[in-house]
Amino acid sequence: MSQPVDSAVSAVRTFIEQHRAVFLDDLAEWLRIPSVSAQPDHAPDVRRSADWLAAKLKETGFPTTEVWPTPGAPAVYAEWPSADPGAPTVLVYGHHDVQPAAREDGWDTDPFEPVVRGNRLYARGAADDKGQVFFHTLGVRAHLAATGRTTPAVHLKLLIEGEEESGSPHFRDLVEQHADRLTADAVIVSDTGMWSEDTPTVCTGMRGLAECEIRLFGPDQDIHSGSFGGAVPNPATAAARLVAALHDEQARVAVPGFYDGVVDLTDRERELFAALPFDEDRWLRTARSHGTLGEAGYSTLERVWARPTAEVNGIGGGYQGPGSKTIVPSSATVKLSFRLVAGQDPEHVANAVRAWVPGHLPDGIRHEISFSPATRPCLTPLDHPALQSVVRAMGRAFGKPVLFTREGGSGPAADLQDVLGAPVLFLGISVPSDGWHAPNEKVELDLLLKGVETSAHLWGDLAEHWRHAP
Repeated sequence: MSQPVDSAVSAVRTFIEQHRAVFLDDLAEWLRIPSVSAQPDHAPDVRRSADWLAAKLKETGFPTTEVWPTPGAPAVYAEWPSADPGAPTVLVYGHHDVQPAAREDGWDTDPFEPVVRGNRLYARGAADDKGQVFFHTLGVRAHLAATGRTTPAVHLKLLIEGEEESGSPHFRDLVEQHADRLTADAVIVSDTGMWSEDTPTVCTGMRGLAECEIRLFGPDQDIHSGSFGGAVPNPATAAARLVAALHDEQARVAVPGFYDGVVDLTDRERELFAALPFDEDRWLRTARSHGTLGEAGYSTLERVWARPTAEVNGIGGGYQGPGSKTIVPSSATVKLSFRLVAGQDPEHVANAVRAWVPGHLPDGIRHEISFSPATRPCLTPLDHPALQSVVRAMGRAFGKPVLFTREGGSGPAADLQDVLGAPVLFLGISVPSDGWHAPNEKVELDLLLKGVETSAHLWGDLAEHWRHAP
């Protein structure tokens, strides 16, 4: 049943409707800038995107807007203090760079020439992430108009990076460099989505990520399998045995110490996950897979959102060409990735893997193991007051109950939590059909404006219900 529309909701909606056309025109102008951080030829465009956003935030009313350089692409910082010195400080995170896109990739139209068809806006970055960053500009203005304020009800900050689509290689250093400017009581991440158009949801956490490459060495060169096979250790066989030992018969990761510190799902969280309208057959079709498999005792959603995992991303060694080549190869390689959940420490996991590997290799096989920089997991408890403000704000905008999800992937939001010591909340309105990173990326305009509404309600709710909570 829809909730009754109160006067504040009505005032916000009226303001949004009055400014909808200009808002969408401005967004389209930004989307025309091909800010592809992964392609060096577009470096000037990424800079132009940052400059455009900084100028637009100044026009919106932010008294402080700055473009922060990095060794790669620039980020945008903005700040708008509240007139209330006791108000909480909130930092909004997003990114202004986008994935590569070209008409020949399968786009129906030029990916950097926004097109509205029906109630959808098609363009690269429409959902990921320019649209979801930009809804905060109209949201804060609607907040001021509906409340009669001249400054936001919270100390509002924005940090919009320019390298998220390139792996955020300089983001943590940027956050550490400017930690004093970025200090916040809570971080709002608008680079995520909802379950579906009909089911508004709030994400409460993301998994972390640790990746490694294990190189195995046997003979000093490829050798004849007839002369030496069966009498010397084969690194390709050792790689296969190592991979086979990674999980036990219950599909649990068999590395001792891997699960140390894991924050288990609560009964309430499991109930809320189960309440989502999840169609496993449809999910399998999306995954292009033919069956589910994972840690015993957990549902599919629980496995991909709230349990740590180990995956073999690649295994290779020896001859790979046509026909046969009867050798004992000199080397083999295994690439592994570990998705981590709240409570796990990436360094502890890396050390556990390093200690585990030698015990599964035969004499005569030497090895090297290297880990890439890790991403930490983040999780906000369901009863956290800032999370409850996000839920209430979204509920007012959508007029229906809000459910909860988590994100199985990983991202730089955890760096903000780690460096700033602030809880991370996720506010996104994108839906799976928006096609992030795919041809014909789009955003549903009705949902985009619901994002504006949610943003407009959020700042007052945070100021009312959460004032520097411990």
